[in-house]
Amino acid sequence: MNKSISIFDTTLRDGTQGEGISLSADDKLKIAKKLDDLGVHYIEGGIPGSNSKDIEFFKRVKELHLNAKITAFGSTRRKNSSAEHDENLRRMIDAGVPAATLVGKSWDFHVHTALQTTLEENLAMIGDSIAYLKQQGLEVIFDAEHFFDGYKHNPEYAAAVLARAGEAGADWLVMCDTNGGTLPHEVQEIVTAISAQLPTAALGIHTHNDCELAVANALSAIGAGVRQVQGTINGYGERCGNANLCSIIPTLQLKMGYHCIPGDSLPQLTNTARFVSEVANVNMPVNQPYVGSAAFAHKGGIHVSAILRDSRTYEHIAPELVGNKQRVLVSELAGQSNVLSKAQDMGLSLDPSSEQARKVIDRIKDLEHQGYQFEGADASLELLLREATGEMNELFTFESFKMLVEKTAGHPVMSEAFVKLKVSGESLYTAAEGNGPVNALDNALRKALVPYFPRLNEMHLSDYKVRVLDEKDQTAAKVRVLIESKDLHNTWSTVGVSSNVIEASWEALVDSMRYALLGQISREASGHISNEPRGLVNH
Repeated sequence: MNKSISIFDTTLRDGTQGEGISLSADDKLKIAKKLDDLGVHYIEGGIPGSNSKDIEFFKRVKELHLNAKITAFGSTRRKNSSAEHDENLRRMIDAGVPAATLVGKSWDFHVHTALQTTLEENLAMIGDSIAYLKQQGLEVIFDAEHFFDGYKHNPEYAAAVLARAGEAGADWLVMCDTNGGTLPHEVQEIVTAISAQLPTAALGIHTHNDCELAVANALSAIGAGVRQVQGTINGYGERCGNANLCSIIPTLQLKMGYHCIPGDSLPQLTNTARFVSEVANVNMPVNQPYVGSAAFAHKGGIHVSAILRDSRTYEHIAPELVGNKQRVLVSELAGQSNVLSKAQDMGLSLDPSSEQARKVIDRIKDLEHQGYQFEGADASLELLLREATGEMNELFTFESFKMLVEKTAGHPVMSEAFVKLKVSGESLYTAAEGNGPVNALDNALRKALVPYFPRLNEMHLSDYKVRVLDEKDQTAAKVRVLIESKDLHNTWSTVGVSSNVIEASWEALVDSMRYALLGQISREASGHISNEPRGLVNH
């Protein structure tokens, strides 16, 4: 029996149909790179030509030279027309990708009601479209929309749809539970029947989560013989979402003996899930299986006592297998182990029994209670730990900043920042305008610091996100600002929290510049190059 499963990720297409999810072209490219690093086989990028973001994505994704196959999505030709003159099919070809996902109707009810055509014409639409794409050299994944509902209503026709797609040359025949209402035992029975009717076909499964059964249905289909599973990171998708690949992949690989992604990639799963969550600016459920921050969290009593002796007592897998970690809530021991592990990764010496270690652990706990979140802001956490262990020197000191935001009729909003710093004992006062308050602060900081630290010219802000921490406080709520920065070689993220969005942004911005200067040679006020230790500001 073939124990390899092809992973088809549709986060960038089906996932973006979820409420509250909107990805820019840059966002989609970042996620595509992360998915490729994880080791998925197909990445569905979107619908070519449907909007400017997808047009830009398909144009730029070629520059990434990914191992995964980038796939364009579209539907079969229009009724009573030809595939050669179908604009949708032409856009899929012009996208320049190696594979196309073609969706077609497999429920006779939809053929009559949605397409308003005959059953035979629908079969012709499917066959013509697939054959045409194959003639253009594309791999074709055929998604049989509403397949399970169609099979339950008219099994002969639903099976005929898959047979026609196979005869036309489709490389994969994917059965879709589009409405998400099918039960696992039904999926198993139907897939088993189709496997017997089409024994040589490469079958796939695409499930939705309307009954919270998308993962279970996908696993049932795989047990019955399918060899491709489609889903999204974190289960994003329309209505209740799609099958969650963050649950499917480790279950298949760790529990069912299938090979999905490289073994050394599986520990990247948690990081990938949280990365996609941050880029999409969507809160990730803490209790999400495998990758949630609470997936291996334990609180008090018998559970904690047991897992400290042997984690297998209350953990179904070792969390490290998927890149997660065990947490003991309301316990200094868990906080200590996490902090000490992080310090060790950075090569810092932190004695677990020392007063220094206790203080830094208490400090981190206090910050997290205030709303700081260091999972997506490792750079801020590293700065905090380096300060606590005396590994940093103060290169510049913040004294004050002011903001002027002015709006006059008929003119755009003007933002101007005034920043007061002390560098190498010298007081500096700079002002700069910008496209918004954060950009103005960034420009004013650079104006003061670049003469002393030229390396800051190499870095830039690449992403900026704001999250409200307590919606019930409305406009007075605390916010968390996450800033992603890049230089010629690295990417890092920093965090700031405040009830004032500008103060939170300032904090994350300063941390970003502090981190950029780690390990760099500082220029003293005298103009001489110094090889003194490389620290940054305390603020």
